[in-house]
Amino acid sequence: MEIKDVDDIVAKVEDFYRISGLWTEEERDVQRAVRHFVDEQIKPFAGQWWQAGEFPVSLIPELGRLGVLGSNLPEEYGGSALSPLAYGLIMQELERGDSGLRSFASVQGALAMYAIYRYGSEEQRRQYLPAMASGQEIGCFGLTEPDAGSDPASMLTKAHQVGDDYVLSGTKRWITNGHLADIAIVWAKDDTGTIRGFIVPTDAPGFSARPIHTKASMRMSATSELYLDGVHVDKSLQLPHAKGLGAPLSCLTQARYGIAWGTIGAAMDCLVEAATYAKTRVAFGRSIAATQLVQERIVDMQTRLVSMQLMARQLGWLYQNGQLDYAHVSLAKRHNARAALEIARMSRELLGGNGISTDYASIRHMANLETVDTYEGTYEIHTLIVGRNLLGEEAF
Repeated sequence: MEIKDVDDIVAKVEDFYRISGLWTEEERDVQRAVRHFVDEQIKPFAGQWWQAGEFPVSLIPELGRLGVLGSNLPEEYGGSALSPLAYGLIMQELERGDSGLRSFASVQGALAMYAIYRYGSEEQRRQYLPAMASGQEIGCFGLTEPDAGSDPASMLTKAHQVGDDYVLSGTKRWITNGHLADIAIVWAKDDTGTIRGFIVPTDAPGFSARPIHTKASMRMSATSELYLDGVHVDKSLQLPHAKGLGAPLSCLTQARYGIAWGTIGAAMDCLVEAATYAKTRVAFGRSIAATQLVQERIVDMQTRLVSMQLMARQLGWLYQNGQLDYAHVSLAKRHNARAALEIARMSRELLGGNGISTDYASIRHMANLETVDTYEGTYEIHTLIVGRNLLGEEAF
């Protein structure tokens, strides 16, 4: 491919191995639609929202109309019944805008909506899912606690049964969408010590959500602490098919699948920014793209991006063909989140002094990816998940 201008560079680095040739026409259409939305309504303002610590709530109805909330769920529940590959491309394009945007859609669809779809009653599915798919109702997923992150089985939140009610007491932390949510999917231990899931209206007496304002990462994401102080929940709001830790962990597998794709978008945006900057930045009388050190850096970034794309594409194929295992997802989340973080760091460095300004995207992506590399299973936790799968030995 002859390089004529910056647009040629963008096209080449985004799809160096021409993976887009593997997509169906529907998958290409979905990607184009979400990309247009992100380019027009997210990227020009993402730095400002990130600096202000604001999530663009006014765009939630548009996300619903775009069909990105629970897009892989059946149409009868408000979803679009898209393929796992199309869903992955949606996550990629949303995170190309900002990790906080992808997190909003991921928590809404792959955690809160999926929990109701997989473990809820038919009545619960029909009551909640269509409104959530349209963005009329927002959900969050209350699993992590101040002292129970990587070890969710040690959660302290309790659900004590009193007549036809459950009384929930406990605290959840680092909850995306928490103070925006109309309902919270809360995981708690019942009187037998079994982990159960509950649909908790956030206007219930005793429930409160407080924004976390001290973040230096994911600043465009609405992140909260949830407090449940004797919240009464009717037994009809218990997820009837969720029993044990495997239920919330299966929801996390869905969300981690989206992360494996979403991080490609953040990495892609950083590489495009670095490559175009290198081509147009002049130092010592020539473009810095004409120096060996910069070319090595760009090639290192490209290598990581291609490996991320190939891994996600195969992950999607396994999902689509019924061969997906949670360890497959752990390997991809582990690799892609860390590779994206490395790409963002290299891009930030290549931009020099400009690299610390949110006028450019790389520093924002870099800070966000510090969180993405950590949440929904750290690099080390996923190492142990895959190690156990390969060797048959528990090393936690």
